[in-house]
Amino acid sequence: MKLAGIDIGSRSIELIVLEDGHVIHSKQADSGHNPLERVKGLISDISFDKIMATGYGRSIVEVAFDYQTVTEIKAYGAGATALFPGVRSVLDIGGQDTKVISINEMGKVVKFEMNDKCAAGTGKFLEMMATTLGFQLPRMGPAALEGTEGIEINSMCAVFAESEVTSLLAKGCERSDIALAIHQSVCRRAVGMIRRQNISTPLMFAGGVANNSCMIQLLQVALGENIIIPEKPQFVGAHGAAILAGLS
Repeated sequence: MKLAGIDIGSRSIELIVLEDGHVIHSKQADSGHNPLERVKGLISDISFDKIMATGYGRSIVEVAFDYQTVTEIKAYGAGATALFPGVRSVLDIGGQDTKVISINEMGKVVKFEMNDKCAAGTGKFLEMMATTLGFQLPRMGPAALEGTEGIEINSMCAVFAESEVTSLLAKGCERSDIALAIHQSVCRRAVGMIRRQNISTPLMFAGGVANNSCMIQLLQVALGENIIIPEKPQFVGAHGAAILAGLS
């Protein structure tokens, strides 16, 4: 049986098809201004027996295609366990929110915390700051690793933080130093959520920001241990949705 999972996020859409537990197809596209059209394009040449949708935009395909849906929390729990059976918690820093999820040995969610009230601390925040600093987003993490500590971004609001960055640039601060401070701000928020949850380890770092080398390093130093990074961290939710499609 071919099981498909699709994760419609605020910034990107991921599609996975499993057969006998193995990935036989994986596709990704930007969400764009019309995510439904992007979903149609992704599934146009893919065959599957069952499909389940997750993510920020899952409701659009539930209405348009009558797909079953599942929350990102459950999807990430199932996906993380399938990829690394020993995982006991997941940090997902996505485009629009940050999630910390505790799971048991079966991949069932035990508890979770989500920050979706403000863009600060998310992938969107890093994207905004990269633009303000004049970096292409993939260059933001490596640039931050070249920075020197000493600057602090204090604002808890993405809009005010952007004003702080603009002010620092006007004072002549190095872009790499500001980039490091931005990453440290995001790291502090994530670590605060992790500690409030009193989670068990090993911890998996998933979502688009898990491709950021500086965030990985800062988190590992702050937590005092290595964290698990999947080969394709943005596909964890889609993988979990595909698994849950087989159980529905």
